[in-house]
Amino acid sequence: MPSDTSSSLDLQGEVKIPDTSAENAEKGGLEVVAASEASIIDATKSKALVWKQDLRIVPLCAAIYLLCYLDRSNIGEQEDLQKRVTKPDESSGNAKTLNANKKHDLLDNTGMTSFQYTIALMVFLVAYAIFEVPSNYFLKKLNPSRWIAFLMFAWGCITIGLGGVHSFASVTVVRFLLGVFEAGLFPGLVYYLTFWYSTSERSIRVAFILASATLAGAFGGALAFAIGHMDGTHGLSAWRWLFMLEGIPSVLSSIAVYFFLPDYPETAQWLSEEEKALAVARLQNEGSHGHSKSLTWSEAKMTLIDWRLYMHYAVYFGISVPFSSLSLFTPSITAGLGFENLESQLMTVPPYAVAYVVTILVSWSADHFNARALHSAALSTIGACAFLASALLPPTAYMHRYGCLIVACSGAFACIPPLLGWLSSNLHTTGAVGLAIALNISFGAPGQITGVWIYTANEAKKGYPTGHWVNAGMLFFVAAGCVLLRFYYMYLNRRLLRGGGVEDYGARRLFRY
Repeated sequence: MPSDTSSSLDLQGEVKIPDTSAENAEKGGLEVVAASEASIIDATKSKALVWKQDLRIVPLCAAIYLLCYLDRSNIGEQEDLQKRVTKPDESSGNAKTLNANKKHDLLDNTGMTSFQYTIALMVFLVAYAIFEVPSNYFLKKLNPSRWIAFLMFAWGCITIGLGGVHSFASVTVVRFLLGVFEAGLFPGLVYYLTFWYSTSERSIRVAFILASATLAGAFGGALAFAIGHMDGTHGLSAWRWLFMLEGIPSVLSSIAVYFFLPDYPETAQWLSEEEKALAVARLQNEGSHGHSKSLTWSEAKMTLIDWRLYMHYAVYFGISVPFSSLSLFTPSITAGLGFENLESQLMTVPPYAVAYVVTILVSWSADHFNARALHSAALSTIGACAFLASALLPPTAYMHRYGCLIVACSGAFACIPPLLGWLSSNLHTTGAVGLAIALNISFGAPGQITGVWIYTANEAKKGYPTGHWVNAGMLFFVAAGCVLLRFYYMYLNRRLLRGGGVEDYGARRLFRY
């Protein structure tokens, strides 16, 4: 990144712009002092501290999100677990699976139509979009451990309740409530990491958390395979067992989260006083702070009118379409590749397993080379090409299209953590970070709603071309957006180095890309 003699360095060597405003003239050496303090931080101790934080925070957060994602996406798994068909020629185009002839599936038991089922999926996303921002506010107001434990307990109970629904109305209401309580988790976890890690450390940790969604997809397929054989146990259909059994772990785990998830470095009892001081010093000039006030109106206004952030939001909208559609319809897609019955569930495991590894590696590389925009652009392009190939290949080219599905999953999932790390690295106050992250993911909700509709049952025999074309287009849009935003930040940095435009963004640091 460019520098000049009038600039100083932050903890990661990032160029910072001196504050030359009149009211802060006496603080002209602020950045130099901060850099001097940063230089005395022992690198070995800092590395040991980060590792200690990782062992306590990352596995727990990843497990929380895995349970959340499992409870969110299981309605898609059970829909393919026991498909709503009675005869081959009455199939909606998806594969016939277990107990179809018994009519023990969700739609038959509740009297729902295929259209009403899709509405139930969409209602969840509507609630998800509405409640993300207020949830992040309460996370800071009430402390992360309390709020996240409450969310877990609530969505676990609601998931169990889904096993007892008997009508379209009850399914819709319960799914809406599930969206209300799950809405705050992912933006909350991304926000939570900013209290503990510097900008150059976040993408890889977001990746470990987000990648647990790929594990949830793999586990979900395997669980659906196993639970599919429980149909009729104690007089209950297998889809009811799926909801109930997958909701119980969230309820029980919420207790552990309440007691073991640390809130902030300043209050962590498992850190020594020296480690607390080091943790605070590491994030002095970046990240969020536990002692900071909750979101103020001035911070909210500044964040809401900062139009460059809407470019981030637009990119996240684009990636949310394939993310959502793959989450809900991977069993349907694999079923359309010639895999029948519960075998289609098992074949969802390899795409998610590969995506997990790729997501971790790409996020590590994005942090290591400080090049989040280019990594996201590259992976979204790869995913787009895979979807494009799936749309162009003959419907009967099963193995080729299955390979494309694996590549598409990897590309779509792997570019998300760098995108989130990129956004959080260009925000400079605790309140702004919480609001912008929540808004970013809220803007993704319309994309997720789009993803609900693009894989239609009547295109199964054609290989779902519409869904693949839409996902390819969205990922190309993501790639283009990343490149354009990167060039825009490069332009702003040159402008900042020349001494102009600092007041436009309230920033004294160069933008990262």
